[in-house]
Amino acid sequence: MRTYAIATHTGARPRQCDTATVVAAPGGVRAFALLDGVGSTEEVARWTRGAAHQVAALAARHQNAGAGLRAAYAKYAARPGHNDPWADPPHAAAVVVVTVPGRPLTVAWCGDARAYLWTDPDVVQLTNDHNDRRAHPPYGARNILTSALGAQSTDAGLRALHGHPAVEETTYTPADSWVRLWLASDGAYEPLEEASVPLSDFLYGGLEEAARTVVESAIEADGERADNATTLLADLYRGTHY
Repeated sequence: MRTYAIATHTGARPRQCDTATVVAAPGGVRAFALLDGVGSTEEVARWTRGAAHQVAALAARHQNAGAGLRAAYAKYAARPGHNDPWADPPHAAAVVVVTVPGRPLTVAWCGDARAYLWTDPDVVQLTNDHNDRRAHPPYGARNILTSALGAQSTDAGLRALHGHPAVEETTYTPADSWVRLWLASDGAYEPLEEASVPLSDFLYGGLEEAARTVVESAIEADGERADNATTLLADLYRGTHY
């Protein structure tokens, strides 16, 4: 039985620049990754699709979300052309979660893509956005990222500027025997937050149905200004995934 589902919607944008993927490795290891590309060009869309697979594959290989995302961050930071003042290489907010049977979940992110866990009725946010609002609360802009995959910033530099590293990570051990993992781009979670409806209301039911409900509700709530919306949902079970 498939234990994850991905749903996307282009919204009012000209093309889809979000993407999500799952990579499995030996020993029951799985990496769930979601990237939200910055911009709406075909180059950004293409790069984001490839980068999502790279992030997930590296995280699965390392059996650790932080190690995988840091490896991907270093790879893309070393791309040719970064020193060209006219170059504008693609960037993306990124979040990745790795499950290894018998171990806590590992979570890593850069930017404002988010990871949540849901066990009815509680939704726990595992990530803390890398954006101007976090750096300058409460009036900083939510849509100005302070870190992203594809940038060259260092941990030390971003800590000095914004109070967080380039790649942030955490671990989490669910208390329940079953939890639902939710990865979301800002186009999927932000309209639902602004609607002041409990996020758990959108996560009930089968995986495919719930994933579609999240993105369709977000697009409907945002109307003509809707951003790309992407969601990945996965059911995790103790002993099999953590």
